[in-house]
Amino acid sequence: MLLNQGQAAPATPDNLVSDTTAQTFMKDVIEESRTRPVLVDFWAPWCGPCKTLTPTLEKVVRAAKGKVKLVKMNIDDHPQIAQQLGIQSIPTVFAFVNGQPVDGFMGALPENQVAAFIERIAGKTEGGIADVVKTADEMLAAGDAAGAAEVYAQILAEESDNVAALGGLARAHIEAGNTEAAKQTLSLVPKGKENDPGIAAARAALELKEKAASVGDLSALEAAVAANDKDHQARFDLAVALNASGRREEALDHLLTIVRRDRKWNDEAARKQLVQFFEAWGATDEMTVQGRRKLSSILFS
Repeated sequence: MLLNQGQAAPATPDNLVSDTTAQTFMKDVIEESRTRPVLVDFWAPWCGPCKTLTPTLEKVVRAAKGKVKLVKMNIDDHPQIAQQLGIQSIPTVFAFVNGQPVDGFMGALPENQVAAFIERIAGKTEGGIADVVKTADEMLAAGDAAGAAEVYAQILAEESDNVAALGGLARAHIEAGNTEAAKQTLSLVPKGKENDPGIAAARAALELKEKAASVGDLSALEAAVAANDKDHQARFDLAVALNASGRREEALDHLLTIVRRDRKWNDEAARKQLVQFFEAWGATDEMTVQGRRKLSSILFS
């Protein structure tokens, strides 16, 4: 369960939005996130979408009246933290709670989606249903898809539009092999919340599940790659199959091999597949962070 948070400082317009550096990140973000959630906006002066997102973030954070704080980091001046988190495109926003990144998104989301994101992050510290969702998430991560599905369903019986529970229930159905039930669950997502990170992750996981069913037998694909190390299509299909089997690191390595050897192969199919993996795994997942870091080192070397 989440640690109890301390008492936040009184909310004023001046202390809700600030800039940070690599030297002050620990104090401004890690330590501050132990009293209230902190959003970190990774941006750069040359980034057009950043100029749209940052004012929106500032507006919604101030409207939240102290539930969260916004800290902005210019990655041109301070690239170290972004590199450590595996960020490869901006704008990117990470939310920190109790010293750890717990969620995030990429791109210039509209104001209503930013508000929904902040509402969900603030809920991580408010107990109640948010704690129940976290319990279900932990059950799902531990492999108890059936038990998690039951808890998510109980949440939805109380809050039918709870986006976190809808995304979780869809993922539980996917883990159990019930793709039709997952599709039905995703069809219940309220209008305007289709791009919520949890929903996007569930949708990506569903697409990967269906794609894996079409690529063929895992052992046959392994044999094909062993027979012809330069067969990019067999290696690509093998990565999809390996991911579906829970062998994510191997799947990651095969796609990175394709990008390293021929990044433009099949209209950058390997890079695009990696991006879908990252979306399905979640922005703060260890394999996502590791994969982004490795992909960036290839693309920008």
